[in-house]
Amino acid sequence: MLAIKLQRIGKKHQPSYRLVVAEKRSKLGGPPVEDLGSYNSFSKKSTFKKERILYWLGVGAKPTATSHNLLVKEGIINAPKIKIAIKKKAQKEEMSAVAKEIPKETAAPSKAPEEA
Repeated sequence: MLAIKLQRIGKKHQPSYRLVVAEKRSKLGGPPVEDLGSYNSFSKKSTFKKERILYWLGVGAKPTATSHNLLVKEGIINAPKIKIAIKKKAQKEEMSAVAKEIPKETAAPSKAPEEA
Protein backbone atom coordinates (compact mmCIF):
# COMPACT_ATOMS: atom_id res chain seq x y z
CA MET A 1 0.00 0.00 0.00
CA LEU A 2 1.34 3.42 -0.92
CA ALA A 3 1.50 6.30 1.53
CA ILE A 4 2.21 10.00 1.20
CA LYS A 5 4.66 10.77 3.97
CA LEU A 6 7.44 13.10 5.06
CA GLN A 7 11.07 12.10 4.56
CA ARG A 8 13.53 13.96 6.75
CA ILE A 9 16.49 15.64 5.08
CA GLY A 10 18.87 18.35 6.25
CA LYS A 11 21.57 18.78 8.85
CA LYS A 12 21.53 17.93 12.53
CA HIS A 13 19.13 20.21 14.42
CA GLN A 14 18.04 21.80 11.11
CA PRO A 15 15.34 19.49 9.79
CA SER A 16 13.59 19.96 6.51
CA TYR A 17 11.35 17.42 4.86
CA ARG A 18 10.40 16.03 1.46
CA LEU A 19 6.83 15.00 0.77
CA VAL A 20 7.13 11.65 -0.99
CA VAL A 21 5.04 8.72 -2.14
CA ALA A 22 6.54 5.50 -0.80
CA GLU A 23 5.51 2.06 0.33
CA LYS A 24 3.81 2.38 3.72
CA ARG A 25 5.98 -0.19 5.47
CA SER A 26 9.26 0.85 3.88
CA LYS A 27 11.92 2.59 5.90
CA LEU A 28 12.14 6.33 5.48
CA GLY A 29 15.65 6.08 4.08
CA GLY A 30 14.55 3.89 1.18
CA PRO A 31 13.97 5.18 -2.32
CA PRO A 32 10.56 6.83 -2.72
CA VAL A 33 8.25 6.23 -5.67
CA GLU A 34 7.94 9.97 -6.39
CA ASP A 35 8.93 13.29 -4.83
CA LEU A 36 5.88 15.55 -4.36
CA GLY A 37 7.42 18.64 -2.80
CA SER A 38 9.22 19.96 0.26
CA TYR A 39 8.50 21.51 3.66
CA ASN A 40 10.85 23.54 5.86
CA SER A 41 9.81 23.34 9.52
CA PHE A 42 11.86 26.39 10.58
CA SER A 43 10.56 28.88 8.04
CA LYS A 44 7.17 27.09 7.65
CA LYS A 45 7.56 27.33 3.87
CA SER A 46 6.31 24.56 1.65
CA THR A 47 6.27 23.82 -2.04
CA PHE A 48 3.99 21.02 -3.20
CA LYS A 49 3.06 19.65 -6.64
CA LYS A 50 -0.73 19.86 -6.36
CA GLU A 51 -1.56 17.93 -9.54
CA ARG A 52 0.68 14.99 -8.62
CA ILE A 53 -0.64 14.87 -5.05
CA LEU A 54 -4.23 14.76 -6.29
CA TYR A 55 -3.24 12.03 -8.78
CA TRP A 56 -1.72 9.83 -6.07
CA LEU A 57 -4.70 10.40 -3.77
CA GLY A 58 -6.98 9.34 -6.64
CA VAL A 59 -4.93 6.19 -7.23
CA GLY A 60 -5.31 5.20 -3.57
CA ALA A 61 -2.27 6.49 -1.69
CA LYS A 62 -3.16 7.52 1.85
CA PRO A 63 -1.39 10.41 3.57
CA THR A 64 -0.01 10.06 7.08
CA ALA A 65 -1.62 12.23 9.76
CA THR A 66 1.09 14.92 9.65
CA SER A 67 1.23 15.09 5.87
CA HIS A 68 -2.60 15.18 5.74
CA ASN A 69 -2.62 18.18 8.09
CA LEU A 70 0.01 19.95 5.94
CA LEU A 71 -2.06 19.36 2.80
CA VAL A 72 -5.19 20.71 4.53
CA LYS A 73 -3.24 23.78 5.68
CA GLU A 74 -2.06 24.44 2.11
CA GLY A 75 -5.60 24.02 0.74
CA ILE A 76 -4.84 21.00 -1.42
CA ILE A 77 -7.29 18.75 0.48
CA ASN A 78 -10.69 19.91 1.69
CA ALA A 79 -11.08 17.92 4.90
CA PRO A 80 -10.81 18.51 8.64
CA LYS A 81 -7.40 18.18 10.26
CA ILE A 82 -6.53 14.93 12.03
CA LYS A 83 -5.81 15.21 15.74
CA ILE A 84 -2.36 13.83 16.54
CA ALA A 85 -1.83 12.39 20.02
CA ILE A 86 1.44 13.21 21.72
CA LYS A 87 2.94 10.22 23.52
CA LYS A 88 4.85 12.16 26.18
CA LYS A 89 1.71 13.60 27.77
CA ALA A 90 0.01 10.22 27.81
CA GLN A 91 2.92 8.67 29.70
CA LYS A 92 2.95 11.48 32.27
CA GLU A 93 -0.81 11.15 32.82
CA GLU A 94 -0.49 7.40 33.34
CA MET A 95 2.28 7.92 35.90
CA SER A 96 0.23 10.50 37.81
CA ALA A 97 -2.82 8.20 37.73
CA VAL A 98 -0.76 5.35 39.19
CA ALA A 99 0.60 7.65 41.88
CA LYS A 100 -2.93 8.66 42.88
CA GLU A 101 -4.04 5.01 43.18
CA ILE A 102 -1.37 4.17 45.80
CA PRO A 103 -3.14 4.35 49.16
CA LYS A 104 -1.73 6.69 51.75
CA GLU A 105 -1.72 3.99 54.49
CA THR A 106 1.19 2.24 52.77
CA ALA A 107 3.33 5.32 53.28
CA ALA A 108 5.36 5.54 56.50
CA PRO A 109 3.22 7.04 59.26
CA SER A 110 4.37 10.35 60.59
CA LYS A 111 5.13 10.61 64.25
CA ALA A 112 2.76 12.80 66.22
CA PRO A 113 4.17 14.88 69.08
CA GLU A 114 3.43 13.37 72.49
CA GLU A 115 1.13 15.31 74.78
CA ALA A 116 2.18 15.71 78.44
